[in-house]
Amino acid sequence: MLRTPGMGNKTISKLLEHTKPEAVYGASHAQLKKWGLSDNVIAAIKDLDWSQVEKDLTWAEHDLQHIVPLTSPYYPEQLKQIDNPPPLLFVRGHIDLLMQPQIAIVGSRNPSQQGLQTAREFARNLAAYGFVITSGLALGIDAAAHQGALDATGRTIAVAGTGLDRVYPARHKNLATRILEQGTLISEFPPGTSAKANHFPRRNRIISGLCLGLLVVEAAKQSGSLITARLALEQNREVFAIPGSIHNPLARGCNALIREGAKLVETTDDIFEELGEYNQQPTKEPDKKIKTGLDPEQENLLNLVQFSPTTVDYLIEKSGLSIEIISSILLVLELQGYIDSRPGSCYIRLK
Repeated sequence: MLRTPGMGNKTISKLLEHTKPEAVYGASHAQLKKWGLSDNVIAAIKDLDWSQVEKDLTWAEHDLQHIVPLTSPYYPEQLKQIDNPPPLLFVRGHIDLLMQPQIAIVGSRNPSQQGLQTAREFARNLAAYGFVITSGLALGIDAAAHQGALDATGRTIAVAGTGLDRVYPARHKNLATRILEQGTLISEFPPGTSAKANHFPRRNRIISGLCLGLLVVEAAKQSGSLITARLALEQNREVFAIPGSIHNPLARGCNALIREGAKLVETTDDIFEELGEYNQQPTKEPDKKIKTGLDPEQENLLNLVQFSPTTVDYLIEKSGLSIEIISSILLVLELQGYIDSRPGSCYIRLK
């Protein structure tokens, strides 16, 4: 039915209340009319291009490729509960992950280095406790979340806004390949479907619908991530947000969510407090305090760099070191990912 022009998800769901999919195409005009279909949709049913259906079925014959209808035991119960669930899911990879406890992580496509690091660390630690990390394969926070789960040899699900015979954005082709090794790619769009702007809000409702809880890491005030978070709230999912400086545009969306009732999150323990019944023993030891491998002078200067913009003048005053030495140490710290530069000769600590 998905290949029938004019037949959307709501129409398909209504039909499934009356009959099985295979019965629709053998039904009479009068019966289809009785089920509430318009003349245009009935005409499309009677003139369906079955070659497209055959291509979809052929796609599903390949290893680790599946078509999962709403009636399948593999269709996630969480997703069935949302308004307008997809009638079909196209799945590549480990289909069993759809049934496991999931936490979604979303955020800005243009995050700060600190945001990328935060998303990756949260995903790594949550995956180490057995949660499947779900996101949208987008640039920025989404990609960092998938990578964090993979770092922990954990499981991750990428929900695509295209058919699964292509990867969007194209630069994530290698990431998608890695995800297939340890996780799953899913989409409600059949093979051959290209990226379109209206596909991504539809994808977002699946991300929120699959998860037990959704974590937002950096989001501007007008952001697709906020749409996903509000969908999660409507779907009675737990929503978590990482707060940030009032001066940081990428923190305003998260701060707004917290004002609206999302839980403020600083560590994974804050998430476990809300999802305690799903807590599992770690499959891999989560991150503890990381040994920096820095010499004492570098370590001391790193400890002076704050998690908000810190001026070089402040570092000179507090450390007593010369500008030449400080500049050399700051370069080392930045190259090793401990700090990031900011406008106005400022630095911000990342970890």
